[in-house]
Amino acid sequence: MARMHSRKHGKSGSKKPKREKPPEWIRYKKDEVIALVEKLAKEGKNSAQIGLILRDVYGIPDVKEVTGKKITEIMKEKGVYSKLPEDLLNLMKRALKIRRHLEKHKHDASAIRGLELTESKIRRLGKYYKSRGILPENWKYDPEKLNVMIR
Repeated sequence: MARMHSRKHGKSGSKKPKREKPPEWIRYKKDEVIALVEKLAKEGKNSAQIGLILRDVYGIPDVKEVTGKKITEIMKEKGVYSKLPEDLLNLMKRALKIRRHLEKHKHDASAIRGLELTESKIRRLGKYYKSRGILPENWKYDPEKLNVMIR
């Protein structure tokens, strides 16, 4: 099936190998990894950034193999996960960036189109999260209050 706002098809790419237990060469134990995730989250990193840091700096290829939980699950348990889901927050940051660009360049048609597509994704994702109970029922995307919502 085709992607919504691009002309791309399919989902190809490599898959991670199936493992029963973490590799023997990992030096960190379960409690240490959970403490690292909590520390990085308190520094303001999101789950994707935490995963990259743990992979590149600490040599932990997959947090779920070591701890049995995803990074977001650990962040939620420790109370350091943001109120908004990460993908929704990233789309809202992108919309804010495009709006700031449009303040300087009012007649940039491709930016206007990009803003329309991004905001439609935000609304669609908001509707999905409301139906799943992740966002409150009265949550509404308001482009005028975007600066306040993201901070």
